[in-house]
Amino acid sequence: MAAAQYQVAFSSLGCAELELSEVMELAIRHQLSAVELRTLGDQIDLPGYFAQHFGDPGVLVDYVNSTGVKVVALDASCRLMASDAEGEAELLALAPWAEALGGIQLRVFDGGERLDEASIAQGVARWNWWQQQREKHGWKTQLMIETHDTLVTGNAVQRFLDAAPESTAILWDAFHTWSKGGEDPERTWSQIRDAVVHIHVKDGVAGGTEGRAFTHTLPGAGGFPMSALKERLLRDGYRGPLSLEWGRQWHPYLPPLDQALAAAHASGWW
Repeated sequence: MAAAQYQVAFSSLGCAELELSEVMELAIRHQLSAVELRTLGDQIDLPGYFAQHFGDPGVLVDYVNSTGVKVVALDASCRLMASDAEGEAELLALAPWAEALGGIQLRVFDGGERLDEASIAQGVARWNWWQQQREKHGWKTQLMIETHDTLVTGNAVQRFLDAAPESTAILWDAFHTWSKGGEDPERTWSQIRDAVVHIHVKDGVAGGTEGRAFTHTLPGAGGFPMSALKERLLRDGYRGPLSLEWGRQWHPYLPPLDQALAAAHASGWW
């Protein structure tokens, strides 16, 4: 794991109940040097959590630096291809914290119900709105678009990128592309790799109870072709985060994240 060129990380979505200090302790216990933050202390309102517990972005930075664990992204709920004034307000509230942490990425969802010209235009308009905010405030922090709804296939991502500015950055949910998009992750990676700055991974098998199309499993226990993807990422020199998005927040049948990280390490999964 130490030889990997990418940054092995996990999302705090998988341990929503933990305070930031506990998230950092979890990373240290599993010898991971990076985390991305989505929920803390059972709160999804990260700006509110930071303000309550740290008061000032500088205080947060001092604490994070003291742990030796890097925060590589803050995850927002904003949908790029939707009418989402609340999401825009969330991004503006998160920006000072992301900026203080080194200008790290802010995650937004792709959104939309179908990838038509109107949705693409709306997404490009919000991307450009963010560039205006960056220029206005002198921010380095950039958005990254998660392949979650309309951008689950390589062709869909490429179609959006063809209409968007060259700076457009993608958070690729590789499991989603495989399970929902039906694509070989290596093929998808070949198509969109130049725009990918962050990758979400997890494992699972087709089918399951309660009508699930896929059931998530411990890393290494499912059918996701992680070994082939890992080899490809290493061969291509990918250096961004490779982050376990353990969806226990939405899938309560899953065991604790601590167990998932132990399984990933034991199996050499990533």
